[in-house]
Amino acid sequence: MQISKLTTPALLGAGAGAAALAIVGFNWGGWMTSSSAQELSAKASRSAVTTALVPYCIQNSKSDPQADNIFAELKAANSFQRQSIIEKTGWATPPGADKPNVFLAQACQVELIKTM
Repeated sequence: MQISKLTTPALLGAGAGAAALAIVGFNWGGWMTSSSAQELSAKASRSAVTTALVPYCIQNSKSDPQADNIFAELKAANSFQRQSIIEKTGWATPPGADKPNVFLAQACQVELIKTM
């Protein structure tokens, strides 16, 4: 069986073209792996839920009888301490959840500091 002299360059060209296509597609074409797509989706979902629940957290802070003491504590604390203070108050615990949402606590403390 004889292989044409043009077969090797054709196969090399096809391989190089496939590699170039993959590089261009993943870097500039918007292609992504399944795990990257899932991570991007999780971040978008987390952001949307947090944005939707920030008003709930703010309302909880307004209806808390200890709010004045907690606001004074928030003013004196740094950002990491503020987040844990919000978590401890329960303001960042979504309805039906057993524990506070860390992302909601972070967003809530940012919004509360803006209003102080």
